[in-house]
Amino acid sequence: MEKILIASKNQGKIREVKDRFESTDFEFVGLSSLGDFEEVIEDGATFKENALKKARIRAKETQLITIADDSGLVVEYLEGKPGIYSARFAGDEATDEENNKKLLKELAGVPREKRKAYFKCIIALVIPQGKEYCFSGTCQGFIARKPCGENGFGYDPLFFVPEYNKTMGQLSLVVKNKISHRARALDKLEKFLKDNFGK
Repeated sequence: MEKILIASKNQGKIREVKDRFESTDFEFVGLSSLGDFEEVIEDGATFKENALKKARIRAKETQLITIADDSGLVVEYLEGKPGIYSARFAGDEATDEENNKKLLKELAGVPREKRKAYFKCIIALVIPQGKEYCFSGTCQGFIARKPCGENGFGYDPLFFVPEYNKTMGQLSLVVKNKISHRARALDKLEKFLKDNFGK
């Protein structure tokens, strides 16, 4: 069974990936299970740059095939913010709740038609021998006026998905794992892994 490192300590992300690949020939392990590692400074200008940096460093440290993603929320009215700063929109140590509150404050009084947004995910795959690949996915929606739902993490309670008439936070993990930005990037990653490493 091919072991692949998920270069993240975010338990929500790790759970989504493991759930997705549960019935495949790949064993995904989270970073924390391998010990303590220094944080990687995400100083790239794009999701792709940040994802590649994380994957390169962790692949070198562990000599495991490594995936890392960088993802975030892009709000048209806010000219692309919070973007690559999604996790720290309200400050470096901001909680999900604090980030959500700041987003709602910035969109106060903005009508629905101007609250268009999308989640974007770039998954970088780095093989220790030096090969690198990237897979992308997006999910379109709107920013709701108040948080709804207890599922997911991050901006999920505010991200309204029109085709389901619910926020991402109200969707089950099964549904989210079919339509989310990360799910769509994982679709491409899964195909690549099966084509290149499948038995």
